[in-house]
Amino acid sequence: MPSDFIVPAEHTGARLDRYLASQLSDLSRTRVQELIRSGLVLVDGHAAKDSLRLKGGERISVDAQPRPPLQAKAEAIPLEVLYEDEDVIVIHKPAGMIVHAGAGKAEGTLVNALLGRGQSLSRGGDALRPGIVHRLDRETSGAILVAKNDFAHAKLSDDFRQRNVKKTYVALVHGTLKGEQGSIDFAIARDPHRRIRMTARPASKTGRSGKSRAALTDWRILARFRATTLVEVTLHSGRTHQIRVHFSALKHPIVGDTLYGAPEQLRIGKASLALPHRNFLHAVRLGFAQPRTATWIDTIAPLPAELLEFLHAVAAAEGAERAAIDGVIAPYL
Repeated sequence: MPSDFIVPAEHTGARLDRYLASQLSDLSRTRVQELIRSGLVLVDGHAAKDSLRLKGGERISVDAQPRPPLQAKAEAIPLEVLYEDEDVIVIHKPAGMIVHAGAGKAEGTLVNALLGRGQSLSRGGDALRPGIVHRLDRETSGAILVAKNDFAHAKLSDDFRQRNVKKTYVALVHGTLKGEQGSIDFAIARDPHRRIRMTARPASKTGRSGKSRAALTDWRILARFRATTLVEVTLHSGRTHQIRVHFSALKHPIVGDTLYGAPEQLRIGKASLALPHRNFLHAVRLGFAQPRTATWIDTIAPLPAELLEFLHAVAAAEGAERAAIDGVIAPYL
């Protein structure tokens, strides 16, 4: 439905997308940006960028057309297969790839890539998520398990609910963690103020609202640096953004994860390192029982080159020997 605005003087200097998101309560900022980039927002009769700084007095016209329906579609996108049999396939998902269509994003997904290789997938989920029994965040790389048929989907879904699937991650977090290992037992809920984030608090302080869900994360130290700590992380539940929000709640956000409070650069003494264009979080190991035979299968997704190179840069900036770092991370390569 078309909407027209005259920008009040008090909004001078505001970004176009943020101003419109504050005025159009039924549209998210993401949807506002999509409309702007599709030429459906005009400023004084002309298309504009979402980052446009307003001066006050502009006439803005918004044609808030509904999104076209999303659908999973085959795309020719290369995939790295870690394991495959007649029931399941394990993929090494790269950072930047979303698992399935959603929030207006329908291209370049893992599901589309699987369909593009002629892959048969279970229909145990909805039409946008064939084969998907769990997910990884867009900027998290690593092993993800996919069901090829409904029998496997049902069995794996039950295994995830019973916490019989073993998921191990490697993360680089800001600061120095106390001790050599530990557990984070914080319940997780949607952030009421920023819906794209989650929040975490100790289980004893969640009250009885029912909105928070129990979540348990174990960690152990792999290597310590002056400004960061490399950890191996094991999940005992699978909440949205669990590792990211748990370490943020400890005031040790994951390197690169600005959504959860990480700085935009890493300072080591007087030096400043450019961060990789992603979060330093990688799903390195996935273990599960084959749905039909119950044979235990362990898969390893080697640490991506950009994360390995960043670790080497951190070590070099701190005067650590590269060989020592390579010895620590050898099991993940």
